[in-house]
Amino acid sequence: MSIVIPVYQGETTLPSVIDELLPYTEPSRTARGTEFQVSEILLVHDNGPDASDDTMRALAEAHPVVRPVWLSRNFGQHAATLAGMASTGGDWIVTMDEDGQHDPKFIADMLDTALTQQASLVYSMARNPPPHGFVRNLASVGAKRVLSSASGLKNAKDFQSFRLMLGSIGRSVAAYAGPNIYLDVALGWVTKDVATCPIDLREEGDRPSGYNYKSLFGHFWRMFLTSGTRGLRAVSLLGVVAAIAGLVLTVVLVVAKLFFEPSLPSGWPSLMVALLIIGGAILISLGMIAEYIGVNVNMAMGKPLYLIVPDPAAGPLGRDRAQSGPQAGVEQPARRDG
Repeated sequence: MSIVIPVYQGETTLPSVIDELLPYTEPSRTARGTEFQVSEILLVHDNGPDASDDTMRALAEAHPVVRPVWLSRNFGQHAATLAGMASTGGDWIVTMDEDGQHDPKFIADMLDTALTQQASLVYSMARNPPPHGFVRNLASVGAKRVLSSASGLKNAKDFQSFRLMLGSIGRSVAAYAGPNIYLDVALGWVTKDVATCPIDLREEGDRPSGYNYKSLFGHFWRMFLTSGTRGLRAVSLLGVVAAIAGLVLTVVLVVAKLFFEPSLPSGWPSLMVALLIIGGAILISLGMIAEYIGVNVNMAMGKPLYLIVPDPAAGPLGRDRAQSGPQAGVEQPARRDG
């Protein structure tokens, strides 16, 4: 089993998460008697604002099972998770957060769920409300329901970052998923049987969340755009609705002009209403089409979803700042004044 943890602000929380995972690096058994063992813990450095990189190096030095994966810059949680998935070698892949919300003891339950229901993908399902506040929790539930209805993704309401999947599926998805592809949408393209496993969420670690409402809305919009072509079909439906509304409004205005408000300026009400309805429909349609074109352009240009690089501290960028001047024992070129 491979554990993938995208790291953005894990300086203070990662050590305790690793300590909880270490017992499972020895052969363990689930409640149903299935033996499993965590063979690697991949920490994917997503270039956050804290000293997570130093923490990752210390953990890797102390525990051979911990393996850092270094990204060239910040690519976001989903890209970092995919980078980690592409670097795994286990029969199963578990993805989890760095903040301590996800209790590793439920990994065994998720594995039992996968084997019992023959599911290639298992999402955790919190039995308690997530500790994000009422407004954010309500927005999350509402967004997933809208996405499920509008895009046809039946399992959208189950999307969680704590998940278990077959290693072969996870690595294949990481290989073909392009930029702007939402991880769970990509998994939904290739998984036949998806299950959920009840868990208890814990409080986040003592650090602020890396997500604000703007970034969360961006996640929702990306999920919607990459979930299929139903958005394009909505453009046609919008045109039909606008045409019907214009026809009904025309009848209303004609009746009002003939029988109720003969003083209305001839043609002005109908013209303004028609302009507003049709103009609004056109603008909304063009906006949606532009978003789809933007996604396709990024994919056609070959924009990388992520880039794995060596440890920055082991290369030219890792030189000690205290020794940034002329190196001892290295002859410097003669200076030429003028």
